[in-house]
Amino acid sequence: MTIDFPYGKEEGILPLPFGKRDDRPGLLVLTDMAGTDGIAAVADSAGLRLLEVIGLEDGPYRLDIQLGCDIILLFCDKPSPILERLLVQVETFAIQREIPVILVAGLDTVDLAYACTRNDRTQLLCQPDETDLAAALLTAGESAEAVQRVHDISSDSDGIRLQKLSDEVSRIARTLESLTQRRPQAAPSFELGPRISDRPSDYVGMPVLAPLGGESAGLDGKEHVTAQQVRDLLRARRLRDEFLPGDLFADPAWDMLLDLFAARLEQERVSVSSLCIASAVPPTTALRWIRTLTEKGLLQRQADPHDGRRIFIALADNAAAALTEWFSASRRFLSYEGRSGSLIDPV
Repeated sequence: MTIDFPYGKEEGILPLPFGKRDDRPGLLVLTDMAGTDGIAAVADSAGLRLLEVIGLEDGPYRLDIQLGCDIILLFCDKPSPILERLLVQVETFAIQREIPVILVAGLDTVDLAYACTRNDRTQLLCQPDETDLAAALLTAGESAEAVQRVHDISSDSDGIRLQKLSDEVSRIARTLESLTQRRPQAAPSFELGPRISDRPSDYVGMPVLAPLGGESAGLDGKEHVTAQQVRDLLRARRLRDEFLPGDLFADPAWDMLLDLFAARLEQERVSVSSLCIASAVPPTTALRWIRTLTEKGLLQRQADPHDGRRIFIALADNAAAALTEWFSASRRFLSYEGRSGSLIDPV
């Protein structure tokens, strides 16, 4: 067999290689949406190597034969007959290979996507903007690289592994040293943070008031809260948006807790999509708060006994008790309107 070199044998130049080795995490995209042409640029800016963009109908077969995949990005904006099966297959694939997944759902599919989520590394987005998607890809890339480093270390000999561990400890020590030498910067966080009352201040507040009795108090001395009172409080909060910019008062955690408290009093169930709407913030932001509140033990998942594809969100018992106590403790600062007993938020 004769091989023709591109520059001729007489120059003695070897053929050029096919390309440089690309060690970036590999991204596989499954989509039911048009207009994903820019995903290659987004993946590249996030430090990822785009493997391929394929349709949902080809997703099950592709996952059966896929090798060398580090991250899966699944767009499932619209309901599909194969969506439930594909979501379960993607989650199973990711758990077995310890890889992150990004699910991009719409309001019509977020309940199903949430119900199928089992992987701790899965990020669920709903109608995200480009910034949300880029941030999710960056987080997934960091997670994939961390897993890869662990796998690489486990496959090395003892001597090389110890050397790598020593280098890593040294790197962490240098990082900590550099951090202590400069003023810490505030990083974005979804932690609820300390209360205002926990901060040192010269402000002298109102003295502690003894609990009030009255017609609204029950035999146990605690106020009986109704769902109508909680709903009125939520409506009063929404009323502010008609007079002042709504983004000044975004408090999705509190709005979600109030909405779920009212639903509990009404013995109603709340879906993920309904709770996202009640939060009055973009759905992806609401999903992050749902995850945060669930991890803190304030919310809990409840499976629908009649439909395995649906998960409801409910207040945990301790959160419901705390909200009841809050209404009882704060009634001195709240007013009631007429004979209806409607609760008005003075703030």
